[in-house]
Amino acid sequence: NRFIKRFFDFVTALVALIVLSPVLAITSLAIKLDSKGPVIFKQKRIGKDGKVFNIYKFRSMCVGAEGKGSGVYSGKNDARVTKIGKFIRATSIDELPQLVNILDGDMSFVGPRPPLTYHPWPIEEYSEQQLKMFLVRPGITGWAQVNGRDVLAAHPTLKARYDAYYLHNMSLWMDIKIFFLTIFKILKK
Repeated sequence: NRFIKRFFDFVTALVALIVLSPVLAITSLAIKLDSKGPVIFKQKRIGKDGKVFNIYKFRSMCVGAEGKGSGVYSGKNDARVTKIGKFIRATSIDELPQLVNILDGDMSFVGPRPPLTYHPWPIEEYSEQQLKMFLVRPGITGWAQVNGRDVLAAHPTLKARYDAYYLHNMSLWMDIKIFFLTIFKILKK
């Protein structure tokens, strides 16, 4: 089952990168024209087996945003978010560079979102139950994201419960359900 999921992830990510290349190019240009700084935002995250990797996103905030204002949390009218950033966040276009993370084998389409190395806790402070989320590749989307993505960011214990539910009920059908619920939620926005 893991081999099939990895094969599906790799092939789908490769096809998506090719098909979405015009969107990726236009987004890159828009970010460059909108604000100073790199197009791609890299951040250390914890992945499968506790391995630290760089997650890739289109930059949607001003450079150095993590050290300003509310830090890792971003509210509705966060002044650190750029004009283009508001659009690419609302449409989840900012997540598209994670297709490269999937090709690299660091991520999957569906799985628990990879946490920061220091937030909500350092890996040494995770409970035995919470550590189980590192048994699988993290996802671009997951059960927690389709059940309250923005709200759960401020409630890591509740997010961990959703991640645990996913791990106990993980299946091809659940991944398909999460994938389509994610698309529905993006279109609904």
